[in-house]
Amino acid sequence: MGTVTIGVSIAVPEPHGSLLQERRAGFGDPAAHGIPTHVTLLPPTEVDASALPAVEAHLVSVAAAGRPFPMRLSGTGTFRPLSPVVFVQVVAGASACSWLQERVRDASGPVARELQFPYHPHVTVAHGISEEAMDRAYEELAEYEAEWPCTGFALYEQGADGIWRKLRDFVFGGTVVPPQAQAPAARGTLPAR
Repeated sequence: MGTVTIGVSIAVPEPHGSLLQERRAGFGDPAAHGIPTHVTLLPPTEVDASALPAVEAHLVSVAAAGRPFPMRLSGTGTFRPLSPVVFVQVVAGASACSWLQERVRDASGPVARELQFPYHPHVTVAHGISEEAMDRAYEELAEYEAEWPCTGFALYEQGADGIWRKLRDFVFGGTVVPPQAQAPAARGTLPAR
């Protein structure tokens, strides 16, 4: 059956997801349109395709134990010089993201793994591009603000074309929330260019 590359993340909702994706593309990041805007809970991880049902069952149990929480993004940060990344900072919801990612990667689960770097929730807006473009991303999004109620996370698979596609959503508390009962829409601001 082969292997697949999966990831687990919290999607940045609209209109923020598309806006940040377009800004990332505008900074010259060639991966921008292949990666939905997100906060990572499980980085790209190769698993046997036959393990996907076990992965999904594990994520159902993680989501069932979770509860909605407020997410807020504000300003920029960078992992340079250690890693060529500029990001928008998670200033509310970071501890909940840390709790979730620990459970997703739990040693008893199907996607147990060590991380290359200590976990730091963030939204990447530039990766592996020129220093000048990274500086521009850092400066132009320094005043960026967005907030929304986080009600779950999703499982993604990277296709052979390099594009990440959502396989399934996992809602906190283990219940399905009908669209008319969902939390208020996300709010945010982007400074003028």
